[in-house]
Parts: sequence; structure tokens; C-alpha cells
Amino acid sequence: MGKNILASSSPRRAEILKDKYVFEIVPSPYEEIHATTVFSYEYVENLAYNKAKAVVPLVKGDCNIIGADTVVVLDGKILEKPHNSEDAKRMLKSLSGREHQVVTSIALINTITGRHVIKSTTSKVIFNNLTDKMIDFYVNNFKPLDKAGAYGIQELPAGYVKSYSGNLENIIGICPKALEECFQRLLFDKKQLK
Repeated sequence: MGKNILASSSPRRAEILKDKYVFEIVPSPYEEIHATTVFSYEYVENLAYNKAKAVVPLVKGDCNIIGADTVVVLDGKILEKPHNSEDAKRMLKSLSGREHQVVTSIALINTITGRHVIKSTTSKVIFNNLTDKMIDFYVNNFKPLDKAGAYGIQELPAGYVKSYSGNLENIIGICPKALEECFQRLLFDKKQLK
């Protein structure tokens, strides 16, 4: 069914997928333009699709290109990656004691047929009340600047997260079950075209 290409430089996505898929990594050259902070599935799905589409000219032959984008959503607003440490602290303070959503959109494109499939998965996370000391500790000892919402759930110390619902791997960066559904739909589409 072609070679799988992960259009992402995220080590977290690669780690999640490495036991389930054989793939090569070709980081997407697509430059994200964050034109809005208002959340919509269409917005995140377009980012995932554009990331995958930008890799199409970089590969040869029959390839399945996997693009993904993850956002943290609080009160209908998108929390992107923080600009600096102060921005990260501000984001974590806004998430403190509250429920938010983590949405990851996956776009899968086949280079031969041009067909594509897009799927989004939503999970929910509730933080405990975070003290300034807890926030400072996390920002100073981890790397929040490359993560949407300024945190990675897999590395948060005990006591930060009250609970979560939905797929944990989706919160980290990509949902394997959603990707499998994308492959099934793309394979079905290819059969229908023959």
C-alpha cells in the first residue's frame, strides 16, 4: 500500500507510532500561520492537511503521508505553543483548576491517487489547582516551549493533572486508533477507484 511518511519532527509522535507502523520521517516545511485563536475543527484539520501536503513534492513513488496538528482548547480559544517562559507560565495559570480539551487532527494523503482522509480526536484534561511554585518548577525544569498549551501530559510531575478522559496518546500528540481508521478509509478509497 505504499511507503509511510511521518510529516512531523515531533519525537513524541514518532515514539507513539514506532511499534505500530514502519515509517520514514520527513519534517514538513509548511509554516504555520496562526490567523485566529478561535477554535474550530476546520482550522486544526487544515493545519494537519497543509503539513502533509507540503511533503508531497519531497517524496517519490507511492507514499502515504501522515500530517498531524495538536491544539489545546480552553473556553473555545486555542492555546498554541508559548512564545517564551512567561507566556508558558501564563498558559499554565489559565489551565489551573480547570477542564480543557486537547484536539489532534490527522491528515493522510496518498501521493499516487491524491486521495486524502482527515480525522480529529478530542480528549479532555482537568488540572489540579497549580501553585506558582508548581508552575515555575515545571517551566524551569521541562521544555514547555515546543508544546501546545505549554505542557506535555506524559512528563508532568504527580499532582498536576486531576484526571483525563479519552485517548492519552491523542493528548501526547497522535491517536493510533484514529490513524488506523484513516488508513482503512484510504485503502477503501483506493479499491473503489480501481
